[in-house]
Amino acid sequence: MLLKEYVEFTVSEFSEADLHYGHGTGTALDDAVYLIYVTLGLEFDQDFRESNRTLSESEISLLNQRVEQRVSERRPVAYIVGEAWFCGQPYTIDERALIPRSPIAELIQQRFAPLLQSTPGRILDLCCGSGCIGIACALEFEAAKVDLVDLSSKCLELAKINMRRHGTFDRVRAVRSDLFSNLSGQRYDLVVSNPPYVSEQEVDSLPEEFRHEPRMGLVSGEEGLAIPLKILRECQAHLHPDGVLILEVGYSEGALAERLPEVPFLWLEFAEGGEGVLAITAKDLERYRDHLI
Repeated sequence: MLLKEYVEFTVSEFSEADLHYGHGTGTALDDAVYLIYVTLGLEFDQDFRESNRTLSESEISLLNQRVEQRVSERRPVAYIVGEAWFCGQPYTIDERALIPRSPIAELIQQRFAPLLQSTPGRILDLCCGSGCIGIACALEFEAAKVDLVDLSSKCLELAKINMRRHGTFDRVRAVRSDLFSNLSGQRYDLVVSNPPYVSEQEVDSLPEEFRHEPRMGLVSGEEGLAIPLKILRECQAHLHPDGVLILEVGYSEGALAERLPEVPFLWLEFAEGGEGVLAITAKDLERYRDHLI
């Protein structure tokens, strides 16, 4: 079978199965190409429509197994192939952490302009999961020191694999901490966080694909706001005076804005899609501290 024929076959299988695409791809075609190309070690700039590559029997057998996993188990492709892309770089991924898909990638590629007054020297990736946000920041800001923080030791194991993969051990460290609890005395120019922000009720209604992800990485109490609110209350003590917090709260944006109407959050817009990401300065976190209680 030709590569292009197998892609067409897989798209048909995925379309008929009525899968959900919310883990880095948006369509059956995107999902199929990602699964097939990573499995075969192909470069993504190769157009399968123009390829005359013939698949071997062993390749077809492996691909059939992975297509069956995607359809019957509703397992996201990134977990099946063990890899996800973020900020133009591949990261090792498995069920220890959420699959990278944050719109914060766009901010990193723009070097957080115009949100930062100067190049950050110290960066914190809070609730780091696989470490992709913090490592991407380290790759973008080549002189910065970066801390990857998570409560899950399993996430930190995965983050260390990605630190090794991208050669950042000299500037990036992994710290087990319940938010800021083990960061006494540490201050940062930039704190970036994509924490759990989904309510118990909402997570139970998500498509089956999300049930493969660690619940700990998704669920937050108080209708999804408990962890984001705690970050807002505690972050100022860990920022330099000109520092900035970037916080993703996803679909909880409306609930947070309603909960804290006086606080001047800057809700960011993304050319490549995405929502629910705010920016707030250390000065405003201090100025509106009483409203965060």
